[in-house]
Amino acid sequence: MPELPEVETVRRGLQKLVLGQKIARVEVLYPKMIVGDADDFKAKLTEQTLEKIERRGKYLLFRFTNGLTVVSHLRMEGKFYVKEATDPVDKHTHVIFDLADGRQLRYNDVRKFGRMQLVQTGSEEKLPGLAKLGPEPVAETFKVADFYQKLQKKKKNIKTALLDQTLVTGLGNIYVDEVLWQSKIHPEMSCQKLTLDQATILHDNIITELAKAIKAGGTTIRSYTDAFQKTGAFQFELDVYGRTDEPCKRCGTKIQKIVVGQRGTHFCPHCQQVVK
Repeated sequence: MPELPEVETVRRGLQKLVLGQKIARVEVLYPKMIVGDADDFKAKLTEQTLEKIERRGKYLLFRFTNGLTVVSHLRMEGKFYVKEATDPVDKHTHVIFDLADGRQLRYNDVRKFGRMQLVQTGSEEKLPGLAKLGPEPVAETFKVADFYQKLQKKKKNIKTALLDQTLVTGLGNIYVDEVLWQSKIHPEMSCQKLTLDQATILHDNIITELAKAIKAGGTTIRSYTDAFQKTGAFQFELDVYGRTDEPCKRCGTKIQKIVVGQRGTHFCPHCQQVVK
């Protein structure tokens, strides 16, 4: 599933490709992809101009004229491509935005899990998926003191808590494993047992790791590609995720894989020990 670095990479690519374009027509080939009425979605976006593309957590926010925003969640396999109108339409293409310059912005989704919703700009923060999101993982909004206080109130293990998007937004399974290994914290450790020093180290690693992953264009484990249909490069820099039975880069102990909160979880049993 695309995590924050991958979604941010897609956003940056689309800004270069389609910003300022007017929508000549919208074709919805799979109506369930649209939250709400698909015909209303098509009618309201026609003749609107794409003014800005923003991101909140793992959501893309397409800002159009007339105070309209399309909230898009890529889920497991969602991808946006820009194609010529004469190019064959892939069977997994479900939404097509005809651009005034003759090109098409196409949404492709093998599993059909992705969703788009048209809302009035400014109201998107009230949507269930966005309303609960924690701060973005940057120093300006993600503060150690707030992070630590929230950890003390969580009756969960740290891996599950980081995945729920309320402590900080954008972390998925891959990057949670990475930052916990870097911070020498066991994924099953109770949030309430973390010290302020541990929380500070974890906080700093979250910011640094996600920034590095964005710079590398994200991580491609299975099928992720950006708006230019390029794969990411950060998979070559992963320290623990996907390295089951390989030696830990710090101590040489074999990396183990367990299940935490129904998610495959990679850790070093020597470097990351549960504090009782």
